[in-house]
Amino acid sequence: MAETRLHLENISFSYIDKKAIHDVSLDVHKGEFVGLIGPNGSGKSTVLKNVYRALIPDAGNVLFDGKDLFTMSYREAARKIGVVGQENEAPFDFLVEEIVAMGRSPHKKLFDIDTKEDAAIVHHALEHMGMQDMAKRNYRALSGGEKQRVLIARVIAQEADFLILDEPTNHLDISYQLQIFDFVRRLGVTVLSAIHDLNMAALYCDRVYVLKEGKVVLSGIPKDVLTPQSIYDIYGVRCEAALHPVTGKIHITYIPGQFT
Repeated sequence: MAETRLHLENISFSYIDKKAIHDVSLDVHKGEFVGLIGPNGSGKSTVLKNVYRALIPDAGNVLFDGKDLFTMSYREAARKIGVVGQENEAPFDFLVEEIVAMGRSPHKKLFDIDTKEDAAIVHHALEHMGMQDMAKRNYRALSGGEKQRVLIARVIAQEADFLILDEPTNHLDISYQLQIFDFVRRLGVTVLSAIHDLNMAALYCDRVYVLKEGKVVLSGIPKDVLTPQSIYDIYGVRCEAALHPVTGKIHITYIPGQFT
C-alpha cells in the first residue's frame, strides 16, 4: 500500500455553538488525488481549514507524514503543504511574478532577499502554468481562471508536494475548470480537494469522501460512490450514472423536472 501522507482521525470542529464537522476520519496516500464532495454546508471547507491550520480542531488528530501536524512549525508545514482556495483576490496591487515569488517565503528567513535561484524557480513555475508572458501584468487585471493559474504557480514555487484545493474552479467556466485540474494532475503531487462538480470529481479523483451534515457518509472510488441511489440520498436529485465511452470514467446525467 502507498505511503499515507495525511491521516485525519475523528476530527470535530464547532463555530461558536454550531457543530460543523463530527468525527471526520480520512486518509490521503502519496500520489493520490482525493476529493471531498457533498452539499453546500456539509463541512468540506471546514475539514480543509482544519488541515491547513486556518482552524484548530476541537477534538481528534491530524497526522502529516506520520507527525502531529499541530506540533510542526508553520514554516515546516508550508514547505510541504500548498493551499489554493476559492478566494483569489489580493489585498494590494501586485505583479503576477510578485504573487508567485511569495511561494518562496517558507524557504527564507525574515530579511532574506530573493536570489537568482528564487528567480529561476518563479520563472519555471510561471512557465509550467503557461503564464510566463504575464509575469509583469497586474494580478488584479487578470481573469478568474488566470488568477487561479497564478496561485497554482505560487504553490509550485513553494515546492510543496501536497496540495489542498478548496473548490478552486467553482466560479470558472468549463475550459478553465479542465485546465486547472489538468495542470494539477500533471504536477504529480498528492492532492486533497473539495470539489463542487460531481462529474469533475469523477474525472480527476482517485478516491472521494462524501460529507453530509458534517459527517463522512461514504468513501471509495468514484464509480462505486457516485451511484444514482447515493446521489439521491445525499443531494435529493434523480440522475443516471454510467461509464463514459471516451473517458472510461463515471458520468452523471441529472434528470430535470423533480421540483415543483
